[in-house]
Amino acid sequence: MNDIHPNGVAMLHTIHRHKEILKDYNLEFRKIINNYVARKNQEELLNEPLIEKGCNNFSGLNRRDIFFKENQHIHNSDKLINDQINIAMEARDHLMAQRYTFKRIQTRFNNLANRVPAVNSLIQRINLRKRRDSVLLGFIIGICTFLILFYSFH
Repeated sequence: MNDIHPNGVAMLHTIHRHKEILKDYNLEFRKIINNYVARKNQEELLNEPLIEKGCNNFSGLNRRDIFFKENQHIHNSDKLINDQINIAMEARDHLMAQRYTFKRIQTRFNNLANRVPAVNSLIQRINLRKRRDSVLLGFIIGICTFLILFYSFH
């Protein structure tokens, strides 16, 4: 196109337009070539032995073997997770059984306390003394705390 000398404005415009189209095609061609080279390099990286990258345990393996090993690792991880879930479910079942047992014991103890008034009065006295001791201990702790604060800030 450089050898052609335009005879008029229309031909000059046509040559200029063809140069723009050629420039666009060259740009698109370079993009395609770069994408092709990048994909080819990526494919070569995946196909070459991994010993060159420092992974000695995969030396000489192809992609299928690597994918198979990865699949085995995923399967083993899945199995371990399922085992952990089963252990947690068993622990929950044991805790629920213990809760049921303690509830049964408490019900029997309450039934016994209701049947025998002497035991019921004894339990009430024990609870009353326990509350009284708790109040007394709280009062003593409060007084001690007050005296310590009074001594330290006075």
